Amino acid sequence: MFNIILFQPEIPQNTGNIIRLCANTGTQLHLVKPLGFTLRDKQLLRAGLDYHEFARIKIHDNWMDCSNQIDSNRLFAITTKGSTRYDTIEFCRGDAFLFGSETKGLPENIMNNISDQMRLRVPMVKNSRSLNLSNTVAIITYEAWRQSGYQSGI
Repeated sequence: MFNIILFQPEIPQNTGNIIRLCANTGTQLHLVKPLGFTLRDKQLLRAGLDYHEFARIKIHDNWMDCSNQIDSNRLFAITTKGSTRYDTIEFCRGDAFLFGSETKGLPENIMNNISDQMRLRVPMVKNSRSLNLSNTVAIITYEAWRQSGYQSGI
């Protein structure tokens, strides 16, 4: 269905919430190392409850490994520096959504390879810095899934 890519996530509770979200939406989750936690972290497991066994998760050693393995029509970077609002895009099954780490976002070397039109942002009130990672993933995932008619990806 869709691919969610977390680039070097740092906070286990966010990733646990996203694992649960992916399990419930049939979305493939990709985690790009290094991770700021272990996959056995009790906070990660608590946030994901018992959904880990239902989620499709791939771990990648680095961005190059991940980008070579993603089977996606289009790659969108979700960033506060995006020039395009997420709700102006017509998403397609197979789209991939790339999210940066909670404290650093996406590095310049990755952003430089993604066109401005593919850099999406979620609107916020003036002078806001950012939304919580798991909330942002949920907003994007549900909009893309809504546009596909909530078709099952599994």
